[in-house]
Amino acid sequence: MYKNTTQGDGVESVKKQVSDFLNKCEEIRKCKFIMATTKIKDLLKSIVNSPELYELFNTVVSKFDYMAAKQRCLLDGNNGVYSNSFVVLPDTVGERLAFIFCLLVEFDRDEINFNSFLQRYYPKDGSYYASYHAFCDEVIVSLEEIIKDVFSAELQEGEAQPSAAPSAVDAKPDSSLASNISYITLLIAREIDFVTHSPLPDDDKEAALKILNQLTVAVRACDKAQIEALVCGYNYFVSYSNEVSQDLDLLFNAIGEFVE
Repeated sequence: MYKNTTQGDGVESVKKQVSDFLNKCEEIRKCKFIMATTKIKDLLKSIVNSPELYELFNTVVSKFDYMAAKQRCLLDGNNGVYSNSFVVLPDTVGERLAFIFCLLVEFDRDEINFNSFLQRYYPKDGSYYASYHAFCDEVIVSLEEIIKDVFSAELQEGEAQPSAAPSAVDAKPDSSLASNISYITLLIAREIDFVTHSPLPDDDKEAALKILNQLTVAVRACDKAQIEALVCGYNYFVSYSNEVSQDLDLLFNAIGEFVE
């Protein structure tokens, strides 16, 4: 992982940091192909300069086997005339985020030549322009969507809210609430990843994933009663299945503090 050199004083708001990152993604998508590697470097710098983003990416790559993922995700083939190699991004949020980050780092360090990569995995009639936009539509757009989802609470912070009756939770969350939501959402994503790759029967996996997906919705809505009910159900499931992830205590502790 790149070193985070951001100092504690004068740190920008999380919303501004994430918005800057998303703007960098948009610049990659809209720039001329010849500027792509420069824009990728700028995107990686925005991660290093954001404590929140740095922590997120550091978390997802810490236990990620990138070399094994490359074998699963970068598929090579040839029909005898043309290369039909292609990219298959990981299904789970954590692995997809980690894979895209590691891939961009390899482009930045020129460990993978970006031009050759496009020709190999995104061949479009021999046009770099078309290949580049196909790459952006799949990889960069996916990266944007994940970050928007993970930091949805922060991105909504400060936006005008329609008039409504008072709710149990303020419509405008404070920074600590937004950070807690993002942290718990990330832990749930890691739990989903654990369940997906576990040896559980498919029916059990489906049941667990339904609980975890609904838990994500409840956390973002700050529905504490629903959160407690879903945690109780998932705790029962874990006891029944005897499949315990190493992050489960972190998740339950974070949720316990959240609903207090």
